[in-house]
Amino acid sequence: MLETTIAAIRPADESAMAAARELHGRLTKPAGSLGALEDLSVRLAGLAGACPPPLPEPAAVAIFAGDHGVHAQGVSPWPQEVTAQMIGNFLAGGAVVNAFARQAGASVTVVDVGVATPLPTDPAVPDPAVPAPAVSDPAVLDPAVPRLVVASVRRGTRDLAVTAALTRDEALAAVQTGIRIADELIDAGAQILLTGDMGIGNTTPAAALIAAFTGVDALDATGRGTGVDDPTYAHKVGVVRAALARHAPDPSDPLGVLAAVGGLEHAALAGLILGAAARRTPVLLDGVIAVSAALAAAAFAPDAVGAMVAGHRSAEPGATVALRHLGLEPLVDLGLRLGEGTGALLALPVVTGAVRVLHEVATFDSAGVAEK
Repeated sequence: MLETTIAAIRPADESAMAAARELHGRLTKPAGSLGALEDLSVRLAGLAGACPPPLPEPAAVAIFAGDHGVHAQGVSPWPQEVTAQMIGNFLAGGAVVNAFARQAGASVTVVDVGVATPLPTDPAVPDPAVPAPAVSDPAVLDPAVPRLVVASVRRGTRDLAVTAALTRDEALAAVQTGIRIADELIDAGAQILLTGDMGIGNTTPAAALIAAFTGVDALDATGRGTGVDDPTYAHKVGVVRAALARHAPDPSDPLGVLAAVGGLEHAALAGLILGAAARRTPVLLDGVIAVSAALAAAAFAPDAVGAMVAGHRSAEPGATVALRHLGLEPLVDLGLRLGEGTGALLALPVVTGAVRVLHEVATFDSAGVAEK
């Protein structure tokens, strides 16, 4: 599956991009007056191979959840059980991501790809034994009903400070889960995918991935995550630095990097991005977890960057490092560091607006407006 997905990823369509630039030059506005929105709409035309590109509606958020053996190193003050508890909150509709998704009219799919704690048994949480809706079921993209997909590869990663977090087979299984979820959501009608994540301690593997793929020092890639104090932050940087020295991950081997220092949600997000790129569907990236996964996706298939839209600039320093490496400029910068897909959802109307201009704004000729 991974090989065929990578093989299907192609460069942007230059003729569609040229058509979008030409159309912008004829619309009733000064040339270049929409700034980055014009560049974004041109990129999306190149991805779709059409001008104008499809409107990014409906939108689907995919939240991949997993736990991390490195939590044992004391890199987060939050108990690991919070990962499973937050899944219950997502499915009950009570998290920030749910509020923002309702505002945006986006569906929410939660994927257990490696949660260590058994999921809650609250009646609001779907029974994992009950199959998820089929892709033909409208419930797949129902903004009012978050759904759960159980696709656990293992119950949390191993401690990357001691050994490889995953085997190559486990990392591959998680990547392929992400590809499958992308296909499901696109087959159900989604025109844009948004990345989400949940996993206590997951900023530590994210920092390790960013340092491994970009070559920066662990200090530049590591942030405070869920607000750790100074001693814990210094310890966290040391854990990341020691893990990189222990495993010496090779950035030309993205599956090996994911296995050595990644997380199951990171690997699955990389798969989601690859799957969307193969289907020429845009992916709106959230924060530091998403962009660390995007680095892996780009290492698998450089042309996958053409499907990526940076939703926001996370307050985590590694996010800026990763975005710079990918050559992406974020659409909004609000100091967010929550994750879940929240920043991507806030940026979604910007993406929609950029595309809607090409669909709906009159040209000078059609509107009878004089040009300069």
